[in-house]
Amino acid sequence: MLEMQRNIWLVAISIIVVLVLLNNTAYYFLTKKTLEDSFNEELLTHAKRLEISLEQSREGSEQFQNQIGRELRAASIAIQYALDPDIEKVTTEQLMELRDKLDLSHITLLKKLPDDIVLYKSSNAKQTNISTKEWKPWYEVFNQLFENKNASVNWLGQSLPNFWSGPYEVSATNVDKLNKWGYYYDGATNYIIDPYVDYERQQKYENATGVHRMIENSIQSSDSLLEIAFINPETFPDGKNTINPQGEVQGHKVQEPIFYGTYNIKSKQDTNLVRKAYFSKKTVTLRENIGGKEIFKMYIPVFVNEHGINITDRDGQPMNSYVLMMTSDYHVIQDKLDSQFLNLGIIILIVTFFSLLIAVFAMRYYRHSRDKVVRVTQETYVDEINQMFQSIRAQRHDFLNHVQTIHSLAELNKSHELVAYTKELTGDIRLMNDIINIGNPAIAALVRSKISQAESNKIQFSCSFTGLNMQEMGVRTLDVNRMLGNLIDNAFDEVLKYSEDRRHVTLIGKQTADMLEFTVTNNCDDAELAISNPIFEAGYSTKQQDHQGLGLSIVKTIAKQYKGDVYVAAEPTGKLTFTVKMPL
Repeated sequence: MLEMQRNIWLVAISIIVVLVLLNNTAYYFLTKKTLEDSFNEELLTHAKRLEISLEQSREGSEQFQNQIGRELRAASIAIQYALDPDIEKVTTEQLMELRDKLDLSHITLLKKLPDDIVLYKSSNAKQTNISTKEWKPWYEVFNQLFENKNASVNWLGQSLPNFWSGPYEVSATNVDKLNKWGYYYDGATNYIIDPYVDYERQQKYENATGVHRMIENSIQSSDSLLEIAFINPETFPDGKNTINPQGEVQGHKVQEPIFYGTYNIKSKQDTNLVRKAYFSKKTVTLRENIGGKEIFKMYIPVFVNEHGINITDRDGQPMNSYVLMMTSDYHVIQDKLDSQFLNLGIIILIVTFFSLLIAVFAMRYYRHSRDKVVRVTQETYVDEINQMFQSIRAQRHDFLNHVQTIHSLAELNKSHELVAYTKELTGDIRLMNDIINIGNPAIAALVRSKISQAESNKIQFSCSFTGLNMQEMGVRTLDVNRMLGNLIDNAFDEVLKYSEDRRHVTLIGKQTADMLEFTVTNNCDDAELAISNPIFEAGYSTKQQDHQGLGLSIVKTIAKQYKGDVYVAAEPTGKLTFTVKMPL
């Protein structure tokens, strides 16, 4: 028996341990996902700051370019006043002199032919007799200017009165140079004036205040960020090159695949993921081992609807969107997560340890309380059985005295006194015989004890038992006595509130072929209120002092163990009735 109880406790503790571990494991992975999501959100927030910074830098750069464009227009007007309006009378030396005075890279003059517009004269020897017919959309701009129209092409660039300037672009005559050209024509000359400057000024500006500095600062301030790239998704990864009239491969800045930042940490999946982010308009991530290092990449689509940006697709159409690729060292990220997971694991272990400790103490307390209740009940039953047999021995001891008293009353012809005496004696004997005939000594002892308790408290306690056969009940005597003892004690406690003439308690026990039933009824003025309270819940009690509110809870628990139940009713009026029913 002891071994079986020990096994039950081990199983119970094992189940609790498993439940705690499952709960903590679920909490661990949920927290891990939360931390990873938080990290991704942090990267996205960082990316958003980069987008905003890019827009600010780009707008500043655009304003700087526009200022250069205005300076080129002013230089064009100065050149016009300095040169003869006939292109044939302008010399290369004049162009070179003006170039140096105005601090320009070069000056070129464009002449309109019947079917072409050519670079006719220039301070740069490479820029003479070059056709522009294939230059799109420059050729369209040149025609609009010669027609005394302001340039209005749907493309990048800056349009001012009688003037147009495109973005920085690779020179067709020198593929290693980036220049910004301005084109001026107001009809006073027979040529378009084309002053231009190299990328040096713009590069200095961007290095000092622009996107390049912003990218550099972002990488330096982050312990995990390795690389940032602003990608043209239409031309990534190779860009677009053309063959110029000199047979050289010419790139195009507006079609560069990486227009800001660097792209040195490469994955075979980059192209597909860049396009996926671009077309789905959703952020895409990649975690991959690249060059022996665990790398985490985010591909974030960015859309600039207001102004657009200085990039075009492969067909030369302006674009208003790009993909921001952020490359991070996942090892650093993992170290951060591992550190947080370690702290989380320590917390979980501590919580688990204390949870198990509390569970063990709770089980021990419960077992101790249960064993104490059983021990007290057993001791009570032993005392009650001893009291019952003491009463029987007392009856036998007094039997001779009763006989002598009856004989004396008969000799004295005291018939009335004799009848009264024998009636009282017969009732006492019948009550004792009824108790003995209950069929179970332990239950009989409990009832006899409660009768004695009722007599000492002037409680009218009546009992009735029908068909009790403890051999066929299928219910342990100990459990029956625990239920009856708690119900009777509860009833006694209630009626002791009233005067002696109202202290009535009734116990009825009945056994049929398929049911064992006990009913305890007592007076109760607040019966309706009583049954509305949670009287069967452990700990609930309307009594003071040392009452723990466990009696009725114990009755219900035992009844449930035998697939039965206990019911309470406020009837008849002014009485409280508890009924225990258990199937056999």
